Amino acid sequence: MRSPRIIGGREDRHEWIGRGHAVRPRAAPLPPPAGALIPLSNKRESERIVTEPETTTVELNGFSCRVWRQGKGPKLGFLAGFGGLPRPIPFLDRLARSRTLIVPSLPGFPGGDRGHSVLDSHLDWVLAVRLLLLKAGLEGADLAGSTVGGSFAAEVAALWPSSVRRLALIAPWGLFDEKAPMVDPWAQRPADLGALLCARPERWDELKAAPEGTNSPEWPIEQTRANEAAARAFWPLGNTRIEKRLSLVAAPTLILQGAEDRLMPQAMIARFAALLGGPSETRIIPRAGHLAELDAPEEVADAILAWTSS
Repeated sequence: MRSPRIIGGREDRHEWIGRGHAVRPRAAPLPPPAGALIPLSNKRESERIVTEPETTTVELNGFSCRVWRQGKGPKLGFLAGFGGLPRPIPFLDRLARSRTLIVPSLPGFPGGDRGHSVLDSHLDWVLAVRLLLLKAGLEGADLAGSTVGGSFAAEVAALWPSSVRRLALIAPWGLFDEKAPMVDPWAQRPADLGALLCARPERWDELKAAPEGTNSPEWPIEQTRANEAAARAFWPLGNTRIEKRLSLVAAPTLILQGAEDRLMPQAMIARFAALLGGPSETRIIPRAGHLAELDAPEEVADAILAWTSS
């Protein structure tokens, strides 16, 4: 395992450039067609333009799971982090520049309906994620995941080694350290979650803000359901005893963590990497928090693309 290194730091003097131009909101809240450019937010200076991916669904345990697809090139799967993806984000656009990006929604997360309600054990969850990846067409592909999604990606790579070519994980969950545990995200007030998960809390607020003109109660219900689904899979404190299975991960693995991660100690990430059975590399992303893909989408995506292009 190589030593952690900082990318995008002072040495190269690159600044975050994942900003687009502000655009006016659409006149109606109808979903745009696949490939359309849409504003992530219309309320802040940091408005960025993202591409609406093609959307399909697969059935999993009697419930529908959304699958986003965009770009061209070798397949790359991504399992979203805590809170899921209620809307596309710039990070996905960056990944799709040179890859066919496939983003299946985890059960219970945005786009995942109430599929978490029938998953009663951790084994149920891992088997469901395995089947979801198969139905999304990601068998044998490169796989990336963030936080909760990163933990499930590692589980699949451990138990079905031939199903993952190369692995990229952003602050993956699953370990527990009684002396230095991760901060409990379910104990936080909703207003405080952004500051815990992101170095730039407004990125979390943008992700979770209801679309302009939306009055449906379904939006807040879906966001609450995502937290419930994560708790069902990772309560308490993200501990799934994954340390017993990480030695089975043979796929070359990149682990990324934001330098300003307030939820997970860096020592936990170092321990995760040390337990892996295959080659690994750990990198620290400056000016980014726990959900580094929100704070530094270009730096995180470029690191993943470089790793999976090998």
